[in-house]
Amino acid sequence: MKLPEKYDKNMQALLGPDYDKYIACLDEPAFKGIRVNTLKLGVEEFKKLSLFTLTPVPWAKNGFYYSDERPATHPFYQAGLYYIQEPSAMISAADLPIEEGDRVLDLCAAPGGKSTELAAKLKGTGVLVSNDVSASRTKALLKNLEVFGTKNAIITCEPVHRLAERFPAYFDKILVDAPCSGEGMFRKNNDLAAAWSDDSNESCSGIQKEILKYAVRMLKPGGMLLYSTCTFSPDENERSVEWLLSQDEDMYIEDLHKYEGFDGGHPEWGETGNPELKKAVRIWPHKAKGEGHFACLLRKKGESGPNYAGDYHVRRSKQPAEVTEFISRLGLKLDEKRIESAGDKLYYIPDCFPEITGLKIVRCGLYLGEKKKNRFEPSQALAMALSSDEFDNTADFDAADERVARYLKGETIETEADGLKDGYCLITVNGYPLGWGKNNKGLIKNKYLAGWRLGA
Repeated sequence: MKLPEKYDKNMQALLGPDYDKYIACLDEPAFKGIRVNTLKLGVEEFKKLSLFTLTPVPWAKNGFYYSDERPATHPFYQAGLYYIQEPSAMISAADLPIEEGDRVLDLCAAPGGKSTELAAKLKGTGVLVSNDVSASRTKALLKNLEVFGTKNAIITCEPVHRLAERFPAYFDKILVDAPCSGEGMFRKNNDLAAAWSDDSNESCSGIQKEILKYAVRMLKPGGMLLYSTCTFSPDENERSVEWLLSQDEDMYIEDLHKYEGFDGGHPEWGETGNPELKKAVRIWPHKAKGEGHFACLLRKKGESGPNYAGDYHVRRSKQPAEVTEFISRLGLKLDEKRIESAGDKLYYIPDCFPEITGLKIVRCGLYLGEKKKNRFEPSQALAMALSSDEFDNTADFDAADERVARYLKGETIETEADGLKDGYCLITVNGYPLGWGKNNKGLIKNKYLAGWRLGA
């Protein structure tokens, strides 16, 4: 791989005698990983499925390396049982200590790898605000959160200062997986090396500081913020953390566990020489089984106080009988007072949600479906949020059944299943929901979301 000249000199200075090992590792294959969706199943349950040849990722309890398999082509991927993620990238959400009921912000969330894990750790409690400033990137973020069965997320598309105006001292936990120069991913994506320029570190550092300036304002006293990048530059790592500490005297660094092959932060690469920087983590691709990454966990002094964002005001309306009847068939316990109407579309808003009027919202809560003339059409998101025993009419297929592949392509399928009633049915693969169908005497009309269909 041809490296930019200035970058190459920077790495020689940082690595010294380890430089040759780093250069050699760039010609080796990148490590590949998947992360189990613990919202839908446990790790041991997933391992019993015996899909792939898996080796545990030490720093992620639900993360695994895989080698030659193609997990994106398996129906369990469409069922949201796992997320395909570079192993080092798993550390960011893994090291942010989420507790049930937390109010959590993922500030640079697209395409959703970190947000899906944060949602899984919340276990349907509290609230997750997943934000990305790019409207186009929030499309992938929305899909990934819906595939994972997330019920308690608000997806926003706002510059960080706008969020800070609305959520002062609101969040218990904040993840800032910041835009960066991507140096740690050069082996995985050679195009990133070609795009690197002499001012990449400086320009990215400026963006990171702007994000951190507002992020810390949204953190509660006693709250925790995890800052991470996939770059090696001290400008974007140690010095960005130093800058944050200089902006708020109540912020301090917490220790992160060093797994085999991990390095700590380097105070000597900063501007203040703060020895606390050693508590951060650096992952080098020539030392650990993953790409390059940096992570630092910080906490704000003080005791947690009240929230100031206000409570969400649900826009209610009386639902027609067909909506009430369909919802009565769900195993989900839905408070009818929390069902919101937005035109003909219905959403379920958990009672912990903050007021968000005036923000650009991509999705708020769980999208239930749409009212049509004399009928209700349930959403793909609702199907993914259910377990197989939470709907009263289910058609289950084995993953190896050719009808599963046909269903995922949007085709009509047939079934001889006993007891399947006509009308809407939940299509499942080995007991895990894929989407809806509409049965008529064993012929199931496809209701899988058109934009998700294989080959779409």
